[in-house]
Amino acid sequence: MVRKHAVVLAFVLVASACGGSSDSEELGQVRAELDTLKEQISSTTTLPPDDGEPGWDDPYAKCRGTSHCENAPAGYESWDEYDAANDPNYELATTTTATPANTDCPAVDKSDEPRLSFSSRPTWCLDDGATYTAVFDTTEGEIRVVLDRERTPETVNNFVVLTRYGYYDDTLLFRFDPTIAIIQGGAPKTNGWSDPGPGYTIPDEGGQFRSGSTGGLIGPFTYQPGDLVMARSAGPNSSGAQFFFATGPEVGLLDAQGTYIVFGHTDLAGQAVLEAMMGLYRVDETSPYGGGPTREVMLKSVAIVVD
Repeated sequence: MVRKHAVVLAFVLVASACGGSSDSEELGQVRAELDTLKEQISSTTTLPPDDGEPGWDDPYAKCRGTSHCENAPAGYESWDEYDAANDPNYELATTTTATPANTDCPAVDKSDEPRLSFSSRPTWCLDDGATYTAVFDTTEGEIRVVLDRERTPETVNNFVVLTRYGYYDDTLLFRFDPTIAIIQGGAPKTNGWSDPGPGYTIPDEGGQFRSGSTGGLIGPFTYQPGDLVMARSAGPNSSGAQFFFATGPEVGLLDAQGTYIVFGHTDLAGQAVLEAMMGLYRVDETSPYGGGPTREVMLKSVAIVVD
């Protein structure tokens, strides 16, 4: 409204000067009104005095967002330009906005809905410099495994993400094989070999993988009791979600192949639980694995502890 009056009065003043009115008193009155209007316009763009409160007192705060302030004040092409010129906190506010959390990472407290299928392998969700321990709560006792993120970071990240989605909770440790001293699990959809996995595989890591003389893959790993190891198929980059615990020295028979990625190791207490589990094994010719424990061994849950 102020701008509209200014334009009208300016037009009248110009018209008077050009002979539109010969009345000098009327011309003087118009000039006086125009001067008053200029003062009013000036006052609307002057910042109010500091009220002692933190922040900036925007004289247009109540007007913004209404039709009266659809355009920025005179001399500014946009409200952003106006704020940048007058608000001392404007640059700080626009450059220190917190980066949104990665929504592809599951909640660390496992509060997200359980998830068993994925379209691709997980994004990176580990904290820099942190140590990760997996705590397996089984029907035969607790097994704590310190995860080796230094040698196998992608494998650890994969396991942590699946764990936080509840992928391994309430699943069966379905394969016991004392000839190579392993107990296998991580198959929530079928609780067996036929499980299709999470929908992706992860890359091999932890050393050099190469083709052997017979065409098979040879990897860099050796195995010892207490290891936590990724299961896989014969091809490269074929690990997904299934894992196995090494329970005894017989696991060293896998050294010649060396492709199963070791990504953690338990302590003496955890090793004792694993040995007791394998002690439940009995030969069973009706089992697809040649035998198994005398009672089901369930993985009730897995938790991730971060230090």
